[in-house]
Amino acid sequence: MNRKKSDTLFNKALGVIPGGVNSPVRACKAVGAKPLFIDHANGCMIYDSDGNSFIDYIGSWGPMILGHRHPSVIDAITDVLKRGTSFGAPTDLEVKLAELVIEAVESVEMVRMVNSGTEATMSAIRLARGVTGRDKIIKFDGCYHGHADALLVEAGSGVATLGIPGSPGVPDSFVAHTLSLPYNDIDCVKKIMEEQGKKIACIIVEPVAGNMGLVPPTDGFLEVLRELTKKNDSLLIFDEVMTGFRVAYGGAQSLYGIIPDISCFGKIIGGGLPVGAYGGRRDIMEQIAPQGSIYQAGTLSGNPVAMAAGIATLEQVKKPGFYEELGEKSDRLAKGFEKVAKQADIEVSVDRVGSMLGLFFTDKKVNDFDEAKTSDLKMFSAYYKGMLEKGIYLAPSQFEALFVSSAHTIEHIDWTIKAAEEVFGELM
Repeated sequence: MNRKKSDTLFNKALGVIPGGVNSPVRACKAVGAKPLFIDHANGCMIYDSDGNSFIDYIGSWGPMILGHRHPSVIDAITDVLKRGTSFGAPTDLEVKLAELVIEAVESVEMVRMVNSGTEATMSAIRLARGVTGRDKIIKFDGCYHGHADALLVEAGSGVATLGIPGSPGVPDSFVAHTLSLPYNDIDCVKKIMEEQGKKIACIIVEPVAGNMGLVPPTDGFLEVLRELTKKNDSLLIFDEVMTGFRVAYGGAQSLYGIIPDISCFGKIIGGGLPVGAYGGRRDIMEQIAPQGSIYQAGTLSGNPVAMAAGIATLEQVKKPGFYEELGEKSDRLAKGFEKVAKQADIEVSVDRVGSMLGLFFTDKKVNDFDEAKTSDLKMFSAYYKGMLEKGIYLAPSQFEALFVSSAHTIEHIDWTIKAAEEVFGELM
């Protein structure tokens, strides 16, 4: 594979951008590779600066559920550009997108738009602390909620990929009130809430963990979180930045039948543009300024370009049969991975929730971050490089999920399974 232009661009980037990338996982250090620089994309295909083409399963890390450059999204963006890009004032588009989110997600009665998932979770934590008058929060090992100081303890995503336990620059006092517990460990949560429940402002969780690889919740885990937060007058925050409108139209909470107090969104609700949002019960959300005293603001929040792209995307995914068809293709891919791995006598653990998939090179089912870390990282690195050579674009980290879009066809899925079969054979 020719990558001369990508390598030249990366060398230039190293001189002007830390690590040559603007988000750490993109550097591909965990798989012993260099990043490809992307020129353009269309549908489920992505093309690098050297003209190489790939079937894309990163999808901009989740937002591109319709694939790249979907006509409805492009038309919406084109139309709104005739009006302007940002006004620093309210528009009809932010009201419409808010209405779509509220219509889709049962737990959300009001929503505030922000500019990133990190902003959404950071603001939700502040809101929970302000509402309850408490400082302590609970998160879970391997769950990533953005790079706000209080949430970098035992985080997933790039923090897990690079093996960083936290981050220099975060004072101990900033994380002193953050308790990080094992994901899916019901007994541990019960013990901590029994001891400190009345001091806990909130529990924040990825209802389906997607930042340590894909790890679904075990039976009863989310139910216990809901029960214990109610019992202790704490708030339950679902971080659905990744799962919102991805695993189901109503998010993971609709799949598992749990009603959180606050939900955080991003990715899909912006149609691929920078966006975030948090929402919940009216009595909670009305405590945000200017209606209440808990402050949060943002110059570009609700900007018309992101709102238009988000509206166009949600109007597509709400069409009858959208998630059923997407789920069938995702299931075909997951079962295909399992089949060809078994044929090659390679131990893998494959999980799927909606159109999110995870593949670990381990002989055990993965239920938490410690078990995710038992995956053979050298095997994953070889698998990643092999798939890339065969035209399959995967996340360059064991600790990231794989995303299927509506633009993937059965032919793309079967081609990917065939590539995996060949790579597994080569690995053995």
